[in-house]
Formats: sequence, structure tokens, C-alpha cells
Amino acid sequence: MFLVKAAYAQCPVCIVTVGGGMFLAQKLGVDDFLVSLWISGLNTAISFWLAPKIKNRILGSPIIFSLLMFGLTLFYFISTDQTGSPTNQIFGLDKIIFGQILGLFIMFLGIFIDRHSRKLNGDKILFPYQKVVFPVGTLIIFTLLFKLIFKL
Repeated sequence: MFLVKAAYAQCPVCIVTVGGGMFLAQKLGVDDFLVSLWISGLNTAISFWLAPKIKNRILGSPIIFSLLMFGLTLFYFISTDQTGSPTNQIFGLDKIIFGQILGLFIMFLGIFIDRHSRKLNGDKILFPYQKVVFPVGTLIIFTLLFKLIFKL
């Protein structure tokens, strides 16, 4: 028990697992909007895990790195013609683009809630794995809300 190293939230194994899950969900017919929410959440998790390891003043910022990943993902979806279908829209916006935007902001919200709760609690966590529970929990709640609201 004393030889076990600490586990860090947003580890590469978790990130790869979620990424594989998103591919499988899309193949099983899960709506593009919901898949896009989770892809954007995955990108943000990768960014917040990877950015501190980069010894660069600009790319070392998790927010800037998240925005870069967001832009690259949108570029990929647009350049591979996965966006732009008039039958794949919500509120006149493409489901994939809209899902990417909302997924980014939802993950930022979850990370903000985690950090703010720590500040309110004297820089201490409220419960184990809080760093994972708040962002992923926020994304789950919004996914369920959007699924019910839009009947996806």
C-alpha cells in the first residue's frame, strides 16, 4: 500500500478510453450533437492534462491549448465534410459545430466548479476524485438535459 504512486486525474489511459467510446457511440447511432459534446470534453481533458507538461509560455496554458484543440477538431470536421448538412442542425447551427462549442464551455464550467469549490474549502478537495467528478458530472448532466430537451 505504501509503494503505490498517486493517481492523477485526466490520465492518458482515461483519455484514450473515452476517445474509443466516442467512436463506438457514433457507430451505434448516438446523435452527432451528443457525440460532439463528449469529443469536445475529451479535447479539453487532454488539454488540461497535457498543457502543464509543455514548457512553452503560450501552449502551456490549458485554456489556450483547449482552444487550439477545439480549432483543430473543427478544422478536421469541416475539411472532411462531416459538417454542413441542412438535415443535421439545431437552432440553425450544425450539430457537430454546436456540440463542440457547448462541450468546450461545459467542461470549462465543470473545471471552474471544481476549482471554485476548492477555494471555498481552503484549497482542499471536498471528496476523492473531485477533479474528475465535477467536469465529467457536469458533462453528463448537460448531455442528459440536451437529450431530453431535443429528444435526441
